Formats: sequence, C-alpha cells, structure tokens
Amino acid sequence: MWNIHSEQARKDFPRLEEFLSLLPQNRDYTVFPGFADVHVHLREPGFSYKETIASGTRAAAHGGYTAVCAMPNLNPVPDSGEHLEVQEAAIAAGAVIHVYPYGAITVGEQGEALADLAALAPRVCGFSDDGRGVQARAMMEDAMVEAKALGKVIAAHCEDNSLLHGGYIHDGQYARTHGHKGICSESEWGPIARDLELAAKTGCKYHVCHISTKESVELIRQAKKSGVDVTCETGPHYLVLDDSCLREDGRFKMNPPLRDRSDREALVEGLRDGTIDMIATDHAPHSAEEKARGLAKSAMGVVGIETAFPVVYTYLVKPGLVPLETVVNALTVNPRTRFGLPLGEDFSVWDLEDRYVIDPETFLSLGRATPFAGMEVQGRNLLTVCGGKAVWQAERS
Repeated sequence: MWNIHSEQARKDFPRLEEFLSLLPQNRDYTVFPGFADVHVHLREPGFSYKETIASGTRAAAHGGYTAVCAMPNLNPVPDSGEHLEVQEAAIAAGAVIHVYPYGAITVGEQGEALADLAALAPRVCGFSDDGRGVQARAMMEDAMVEAKALGKVIAAHCEDNSLLHGGYIHDGQYARTHGHKGICSESEWGPIARDLELAAKTGCKYHVCHISTKESVELIRQAKKSGVDVTCETGPHYLVLDDSCLREDGRFKMNPPLRDRSDREALVEGLRDGTIDMIATDHAPHSAEEKARGLAKSAMGVVGIETAFPVVYTYLVKPGLVPLETVVNALTVNPRTRFGLPLGEDFSVWDLEDRYVIDPETFLSLGRATPFAGMEVQGRNLLTVCGGKAVWQAERS
C-alpha cells in the first residue's frame, strides 16, 4: 500500500497518473494492488437469478478486487472440458475483471467418481467440490494424487456430513438458548485432519476453504510446521463476528456458521501469525426470498465482496489487532502466489478516512443478505483499475 502521491506508487503503477483526474483533488488517498478473492460464487451458468458474471464482477470491482476465483457449484458443473466451456463463454461475455474458474473434483460434485481433471487443469485455477465435502478418504486421496501430477491445488470444503444431524448454525449457546439445531466444530476440523494426512502422503498442494474453528487453525499451524504444503483462508465474517452476534434473520446464516468467540479469537491470531494465508469472502448471493426464511429455513450463504476490506480495516486494523500489511498480503500477494494469478498493474484507490454505514441497497451484487448491514465502517473505494481500464469509479461528492 502506498500514498497516491508517493514515488513508489508511481513506480509500481506507472499508469496511475492517467487516472488521477477521475478522483477528487487535493486529498490523500491510498493505493493498493488489486485484491484477489479465491472463493467467490458468481452463480452463472445455472443460477443467474441469484447473481451473474456481470453483476458479481462489478460488485467485486466495487470492493477493490481485480481477480476472483469462481467456485464450481453451477449447472452444468465444470467437471469436463465441455461443461467448462459454458462457464468460460459467460465469463468472456460478462466479466469486467479477471475471473479464474475452478474445476470440480468429482463428477457433478457428487463424490462418486473423479472429474476429468487432466482436461480441466490447463484452464482452471484449481479443483474444488465447494459446497460439499468429499466424504470418502479414498476419493480424496485419488484426487490429490492426480492434482499433484497436474501441478494444481485441491481447495477443500471440509464438512463431514455424518456429523451434521440437520444443523444449520453453530452448536453453541445461541443454538441452545433459541432452540436451533447446531453444527459441531468437528464436522469441519475432522475432515481437515484427514486431508492433512493425505496431503502429507501425496505431496499435493492443499488449500482449506473458509475455516471457522480454533481446532482447524491449530491443525493447520502444526501441519505447516511439519512441512505439509497447505494454505488456508477465512472470511471477514468469521474474523469479526461470532455466534453471540446472531439474530433470527437469514442474513446471519452461512456455511460454515459463525462460531464461538474463542474460535473468532483463534482465527484472528492465526491471521496475525501467518497460519491463515488469505482472506476470502465466500461471496454467496441468493435471492431475497431465499434469505427471508429465518435461520432455520433460509439458504446458506451471505454476500461480502463489496464490504470485505472496509470491515477488516475497521474492526481488525484500526484497533491494532492485525497489521495493515498482513491484511493487504492476505488480500493480494498470498492468494495470487498460491493460485498462480498474475498481478499486472491492477490497483484500487481508497479514502481510508471516509466513514459510513453499510447499506445493502448500494450493493452492485444481486445479493443483499449481509451480516454487516447497518455497521459503521471506515475506508471507501474510489477507483478500481483492471487491465488498464477503470472498472469502478465512485461518484464525486
């Protein structure tokens, strides 16, 4: 991050000067390299009533992102070259920033047979069955062996279905007090422990999606110390909120769920000490109707790509919990390095002094369900430049 008038900013972003006229003058701004989110649901093809490539990438640009990795729980699932072509066509037609698709690990994300990983590998950023955990140990081991041979990352949604028991929020105090069915922490950390053993055995590049429990943090910390090739991500909501923040509202329902305060504190420490490599939003838009059924019956998933940096900056950086440099690396260098995403000269320009209240009605995403609605944040994106073009520009006040 650099002051917009610094020599280093002009050196690292030689085209910055071309865009200064788009900004209000005589004020100090901060320039960041374009953010990269390795866990985004753009919903197209198959579910464009929730989000489209166009709306999702505009929303990402609004949040300062110039690259996103699109999850494969689509229709058709990108489990073959032919099915991936449908998504690639939608990206070519609608994206305003760089979109890198994942290929599925298994056919139809059903966990029964490996997808055509070899055909997919040159065209995807990695393999994931996001939204569903690979339940069978043997299937995950086969996937890791092939991914290792192909030089690709396995990005795992870790969830043991046998431990869910119909749960939909964390199995904690709020669930017990309000009569909700809870999801135990072991349903996440159990599969992580299994996969870390397999990653050590196979030498696969292994990435853990959206970790939410203190046990997950510690397992990954120890695996890194022992030399396992593992990275992981968590989301802004897991770093800032916990199950004491829950309300009887679908905008607080996501998978994994908001956990205990001790889990949140462990995640913050994991980000601070480098155990957690990346901040990823798991941006998961749904229709208003799908999110209006309360905690028990609403669809899992919240939006977050337009609020990620302001939330983390306000509630982690400003209080001194996590250094700004750590946050910026988790949003830029680390995801791009792990998934082989080029940086180029993409950047965003922020007014870090601007304070405002998060209003979902200002979102460019079709999704509006966010647990951060009504929260005051500091830091507003004024300009995002991707591929030499201004893809987001705030209205001048």
